[in-house]
Amino acid sequence: MKVFENPARSEWNSLLQRPVAEAAKLEAIVGDILQQVKARGDEAVKELTLRFDKAAITELQVSEAEIREASASLDEALKTAILTAKANIETFHRKQITQTEMVETMPGVHCWRRSVAIEKVGLYIPGGTAPLFSTILMLGVPARLAGCKEIVLCSPPDKAGKLHPAILFAAEAVGVTKVFKAGGVQAIGAMAYGTESIPQVSKIFGPGNQYVTCAKQLVQQQGIAIDMPAGPSEVAVYADATAHPAFVAADLLSQAEHGSDSQVILVVREKALVEQVQKELETQLAALPRKDLAAKALDNSKIFVIDDESTAMELLNEYAAEHLILACDNAGELARQVINAGSVFLGHYSPESVGDYASGTNHTLPTNGYAKAYSGVSVDSFVKKITFQQLTRQGLQMIGRTVELMAEAEGLEAHANAVRVRTIK
Repeated sequence: MKVFENPARSEWNSLLQRPVAEAAKLEAIVGDILQQVKARGDEAVKELTLRFDKAAITELQVSEAEIREASASLDEALKTAILTAKANIETFHRKQITQTEMVETMPGVHCWRRSVAIEKVGLYIPGGTAPLFSTILMLGVPARLAGCKEIVLCSPPDKAGKLHPAILFAAEAVGVTKVFKAGGVQAIGAMAYGTESIPQVSKIFGPGNQYVTCAKQLVQQQGIAIDMPAGPSEVAVYADATAHPAFVAADLLSQAEHGSDSQVILVVREKALVEQVQKELETQLAALPRKDLAAKALDNSKIFVIDDESTAMELLNEYAAEHLILACDNAGELARQVINAGSVFLGHYSPESVGDYASGTNHTLPTNGYAKAYSGVSVDSFVKKITFQQLTRQGLQMIGRTVELMAEAEGLEAHANAVRVRTIK
């Protein structure tokens, strides 16, 4: 990790850049794959799965027998862990369900807003180097609580053409209606356009690499809603003299091991802490099964030494991390200064991995600085908010002249007349 001491604000923008692929080249590759799926459906998905995942698939949809077999083969302790996490996620997300409240804005004028579930949603679950079955809980639980009728799941198969048993167990546990062996851009295209096997959905959820993120953004331009531009995972850690170097290093590595395109940022108050953390990183990295991926991510990562606490928080808000860890004794106080972050972890005993799996909050979060404008996934992500209004005759009489005057001023006479014909005595 490169170290920067009190960089000038004019340098922040360039120093906080995430590693990205060249946009035009990326879009060209992704666009071509999407077009193949749109034109040739299942045939293209199978060909691309063989090309990218080295898996020969005859049936894209996972059968009931495969799901039963997966459940039977899974370790009972892991099943219990998954169901415990599911319960916590349900508890947290159930509180997000709001009741319809009618508002009388003036006598006889009643307005209200009702949440209506999106009927068909698609969940993309990364497989690749790590089967992220935890993401199924994060997406499937709020989708079910919202009342979505059809929940389609796509995930890349292994070379044997199978999905990880934990993915299938979690999918069944949260009530996913259909599971398909398809990953990458081809999965996004299949859910966006529909194929002979994979239903077209109205909104696509789930994280992924830069290719998946690009695919989601391209289909969004064609009318398919997406949760957010969620790309490679990232974490920023703020640590002062009270931080534990081993804890900090472990948190940095927990994100770095996601993949070579992940990024971690460390902001410290004291330069002495830098060397301590770097030593811990070296020791812990050597013991990781995914150390090669994590090491590449660390090459894309940075350490900032910022003497002033307020300036440190300003830099972190500018970075707008997906995950922000405040490793300090005054984390509660500093948390009030956070305005840009996907999810925040306070204190020395709140590792980011707890939020990734089981605390109850959602781990599908905005990356790449999008936390400045986007929220993480919630029950609200799976519903539409429809407004209603109903006026009595008296209500229209009271508000009518206001509407007429405004419509006439805008030159929209038909608008004014829609009121006038009802209020002429």
